[in-house]
Amino acid sequence: MQDTQLLNEGLSLMALGMGFVFVFLTVLVITTTLMSRVIGRYFPEPVPVEAPKRGAAPAAPGQDDAVMAAISAAVHRYRQRR
Repeated sequence: MQDTQLLNEGLSLMALGMGFVFVFLTVLVITTTLMSRVIGRYFPEPVPVEAPKRGAAPAAPGQDDAVMAAISAAVHRYRQRR
């Protein structure tokens, strides 16, 4: 009878401990959720202001040709050395 009584006390202590941990974690989750909602309501994040969009200035046609010539010359020179 001693072993059965000891096992029953152990199981009841385990259930009490697990119940306490479960209740504590439930209260912790509820409290954290409520705090998050309160802070979100009274201190909302500021809405970012969009910077004015600047359109890309169209390059002059002569600049494109000059750039292409410079790139072609650089590639040609690189291939000659290798």
